[in-house]
Amino acid sequence: MPVVLSLNVAQKTAPADHARVGATGIDKRPVDGPLRVSPPGAKGTAGSGVAGDSIADWNAHGGDYQAVYGYAREDLDWWQSELGTELGAGQFGENLTTQGIDHTNALVGEHWRIGTALLEVTGPRIPCRTFAEFLGQRGWVKRFTQAARPGAYFRVLEEGLVGPGDEITVVHRPGHDVTVELFFRAVTTEAALLPRLLAAGDSVPPEVVELVHRRSAVELDS
Repeated sequence: MPVVLSLNVAQKTAPADHARVGATGIDKRPVDGPLRVSPPGAKGTAGSGVAGDSIADWNAHGGDYQAVYGYAREDLDWWQSELGTELGAGQFGENLTTQGIDHTNALVGEHWRIGTALLEVTGPRIPCRTFAEFLGQRGWVKRFTQAARPGAYFRVLEEGLVGPGDEITVVHRPGHDVTVELFFRAVTTEAALLPRLLAAGDSVPPEVVELVHRRSAVELDS
C-alpha cells in the first residue's frame, strides 16, 4: 500500500550565499502533522502549499503548480547507495517522502488522494545550484539530471489535511503518455520532446507551455 512515510517542512528560510535570493527553504525536516495543504496562488506571488513550510525564492519555487513536492523513499535509497551517504526524509527538499509509489513514471495529470487532500501531478523537479550546495556534491546538477529520478511536483485540486502514514491512492490517470520522466528529459536534455508535453493539457505549468510555444516559433522562423 503506497503511503506517506514523512511530512517535511522548512519552518524558516536560512541564509545561503549560493542561493539566488540569498536564502533557501530547501532544508526541510520531518514533522508530526497532519498539516493543511491548499493552493498557494500563482507562481511568483506565493510560496508553498503546505501550511508552515517556507520557500525563499518564489520566482523559482512554489506557486500553484509547485505547491507540494514529493520524492520516493526508494529513490532516496538508490541515491544513498550511489553516494555512499545516508539520506534522511526531506533531504532533497521534498514535502512528502513516500513509499510504494513511483514518481518517475507517474503521468502528468494523475490525481493522488492523500489524506483528505486531492493532488495532481504537474511535472518534475529541476536541479539547481542551491540543491547542489545543500548536499555538498560536486557536479550534482549534471549527475541528478543524468539519473532522471526527479521526484514530482503537485498542485492542490482539493485542499485538506496530509500527514505521515496517510495512504496514497491514484484515483485518476489521464489518457496520454507524458510521464514525469519524459517531462524532465524534455526540459533538461532532449528539447525535441517539448511539443509532446502539450498532450497533458492544463496539467502542464503555464511557463512550460510558453516555453514550448517559443521554441516552436523559433523553429518556424529558422
